[in-house]
Amino acid sequence: MNSLPLPPIAARRSHHISHHGITIEDPYAWLRDAGYPEVTDDDVLAYLNAENAYFEAAMAPHQALVDALFTEMRGRIKEADESVPQKDGDWLYWRSFDEGAQYRKWWRSPVAGGEKSLILDEPALAQGKEYFRLGGMDVSPDGRLLAYAIDDNGSERFTIRIKDLETGEHLPETIEGTLGAFLFAGDGTSLLYGLVNEHWRIDVAKLHRLGTPVAEDVELYREADEGFQVGLGLTQSRRWIAIGTGDHVTSEVRLLPFDDPSAAPILVTARKPGREYDVEEHDGTLFIRTNDTHTNFRLVTAPVERPSEWTELIGPSADFYLTDVSTFAGFFVVEGREHGLDRVYLHDYAGGPGRQIDFPEASYSAGLDDNPEYEVTKLRLSYESMVTPGTVLDYDVATGERTTLKVQEIPSGYDASQYATERLEIAVRDGTRVPVSIVYKRDFARPGPLYLYGYGAYGLAIEPGFSTSRLSLLDRGMAFAIAHIRGGDDLGQQWYLDGKLEKRTNTFHDFVDVARGLIERGFTEPGRIAIAGGSAGGELMGAVINEAPELWGAVAAHVPFVDVLNTMLDPTLPLTPGEWPEWGNPIEDKAAFDLIRSYSPYDNVSAQPYPPLLVTAGLNDPRVTYWEPAKWVARLRATKTDANLLLMKTNMSAGHGGKSGRFESLRETAEEFAFMLWQLGLAG
Repeated sequence: MNSLPLPPIAARRSHHISHHGITIEDPYAWLRDAGYPEVTDDDVLAYLNAENAYFEAAMAPHQALVDALFTEMRGRIKEADESVPQKDGDWLYWRSFDEGAQYRKWWRSPVAGGEKSLILDEPALAQGKEYFRLGGMDVSPDGRLLAYAIDDNGSERFTIRIKDLETGEHLPETIEGTLGAFLFAGDGTSLLYGLVNEHWRIDVAKLHRLGTPVAEDVELYREADEGFQVGLGLTQSRRWIAIGTGDHVTSEVRLLPFDDPSAAPILVTARKPGREYDVEEHDGTLFIRTNDTHTNFRLVTAPVERPSEWTELIGPSADFYLTDVSTFAGFFVVEGREHGLDRVYLHDYAGGPGRQIDFPEASYSAGLDDNPEYEVTKLRLSYESMVTPGTVLDYDVATGERTTLKVQEIPSGYDASQYATERLEIAVRDGTRVPVSIVYKRDFARPGPLYLYGYGAYGLAIEPGFSTSRLSLLDRGMAFAIAHIRGGDDLGQQWYLDGKLEKRTNTFHDFVDVARGLIERGFTEPGRIAIAGGSAGGELMGAVINEAPELWGAVAAHVPFVDVLNTMLDPTLPLTPGEWPEWGNPIEDKAAFDLIRSYSPYDNVSAQPYPPLLVTAGLNDPRVTYWEPAKWVARLRATKTDANLLLMKTNMSAGHGGKSGRFESLRETAEEFAFMLWQLGLAG
């Protein structure tokens, strides 16, 4: 530390906001470039570059560890690899990586036999670009055209291009300003897509006829509610296109015939606040998953001609959380979670109880994989656990026989018998029992260093899956745990509801109490816990270091949503109106203002010791804007009372997901792990 240059100190500039009779000082508001999304302000760029230089200086003595971790992680990746081919119509499709390649190639070959052909070459598209990300892809029903979308700066504003797979040439038209989702209609010459408005929200669905000017595209649907976003989907039967619109708590669906997208849309049922539903179809009957009577959803049916006349097919359950329904020609599949564990059931259209597909371990992640066709006799499944590498298998619907098609290969070697995994339940301060998935090497010495990960927002569950990168921590004597805290839907929709809006602080308390529970059970000790989370999980990191800084030995907060109050007070930001159902609207609701103000990490930095902290940001990030972590770091530097390391790294040509490419992103993981090991005294 003594050899480091002095850390950057951001200037304080007078800035105040007032709401509900309360004035809040925000001396680092200037770090938001007034020209955003263009960032050209010299002072802003100078500060971000100074923080990056400080990060590089601090990490330089540990570059050998970063390199060693990177080499280990890369050595566990099969560089020349390909996916299991899957039939879709007359073709088999798959993707592959060449040795040393950062990006995939996409292939197909005729089912009837013949030469394979390269349909999309990501390495060629990415050549010369600092950032590259492929969005959606869709092949026209006749197999001739490929539409795909790319983002080359991390802003998540995708451009759609269309390639003739017979000639290899691109059609002249391009469609700008999408979020990367689109689909072909049944005629193969019409493309449906959603267009982003100036606030980075999709409010319109459009129809493009190939060969006509994009400026003349037909508007199919426009959403008036500024908090709703429009999306497109296709039923498994490929008879209907679904135009969905909604926010985090309410949804509404319209259907268009796949073969006639210009027909008048069929409204399934009008939106009701707090009601969500999605739609599948089989033989003229709609299969609708909805939470209209229970938070864990139920399954109803309705005739296409009378889509709002619902008949219950599978009732709701307090124990089973219904997460998805897929309709195939001869059966339908219900996916969900029971007591937090993934379940898959096959159902006959004639009725009767479903048949459960069993999985071998006590804790795992499993479900349907890629199943593009409607007429199938086998289901493609995926399976993994914290000790079992990713596995792809086929399940014979008639016999129940399973055929393993691919197991994730680890070239440098992996012996699952050396590792153990447990699923624990820890009682938190209000008596709720929070699940924890934990993995460690069998010779793990307790109490020992532990890495604790959490997210806890938007109803997104963190699955107990496999990670090759994680092995670098386990092999150095650390345990790794996932806290399945409220705010995710790990234990059902109510688990999500109990961690949002006025119950938001449950998420933070759960995480702190899980850590204390792991200490009580002898897994670890205060100060020997490394914690990490990104985006809303970065908000979690900010809240728990304010609440219990003494517990943590190192913290990684990736693209952290830490300036919650200011962001929710600004309806001009891309996502804010759609986020009010998740966090509350502090503009109109003083109670929401007070609550958010009470936990927003930026607003609650105090003069106390903080643990060593690594913060990341993306200059082009449209989800968590770069100034949130920048302001937070600036305030922490000016306020905290300790001498612990505080680092911030801003990717100047990337967005929310960090660097693109399978190896570049791996290097960023190596940097984080090196920071953790260093701060916990395990870098030797």
